Amino acid sequence: MTKAICETCGTQYPNTPGHCAVCEDERQYVGAHGQTWTTHQALKATHTLRMQDEAGVLGIGLAPDFAINLRALYLPTDAGNILWECLSLVTDEAVAALQARGGVDLIAISHPHFYASMLEWSEALGNVPILLHEADRDWVRRPSPNVQFWRGEVYRLSDAVTLINSGGHFPGSTVLHWKNGPRPGGALFSGDAPHVASDRRHVSFMHSYPNFMPMPAADVHRMRSRLAGCDFVDVYGFTWGRNIIGGGRAAVDASFARYLAAIAA
Repeated sequence: MTKAICETCGTQYPNTPGHCAVCEDERQYVGAHGQTWTTHQALKATHTLRMQDEAGVLGIGLAPDFAINLRALYLPTDAGNILWECLSLVTDEAVAALQARGGVDLIAISHPHFYASMLEWSEALGNVPILLHEADRDWVRRPSPNVQFWRGEVYRLSDAVTLINSGGHFPGSTVLHWKNGPRPGGALFSGDAPHVASDRRHVSFMHSYPNFMPMPAADVHRMRSRLAGCDFVDVYGFTWGRNIIGGGRAAVDASFARYLAAIAA
């Protein structure tokens, strides 16, 4: 059965459904021309994978842009080589390039908008585990033993690498904290919660980014509490160039205060 990929959000389904549940949710949207689909094979005919340095780590994304236009990051940590986030397209060339760097030991994804073709990637990389938060289990479109769910607020992969349930955007929204890499001082890999702003000096907090629905204050307070113990100098956002390099902890703290003051006004 042909596996379909939504052209708006990039999520892969086990067949071609009548609608995309991800896009019909209030956090996402159906395109102006209605629901449209492609396949992995068709995507290979029109797109390639762009692999280049992204502020000190290897970034991987589709060229030309596709769907949400996220990019994945390859993180060589003491917890293993981690592919942070996922993509709709897998290519033999990209897999070979990653294997040449030492391979991938696990995939970790921040939230359902970025699940993409995660099983295609897992299988291509040798059936590596995919770590997702249990709270977002119902958003998995292609169940598999390769998908492993974790629970609670914190999942420590090593002394230096931790997954934190930041919540807010989705109940299971997750950030990755790498306390001593890729640069001295560490980094926060944030996905969409918090979301690096276009000025690359702030982050923001939204229930829906495309539909301009702000995140409730209680969720933002909870996120601030859960990130309070993390030291980092850099923040890596969801797409190319959307990073805060240097002063990341101060930028996040100032953004929490700014946002909560604005919604209380």
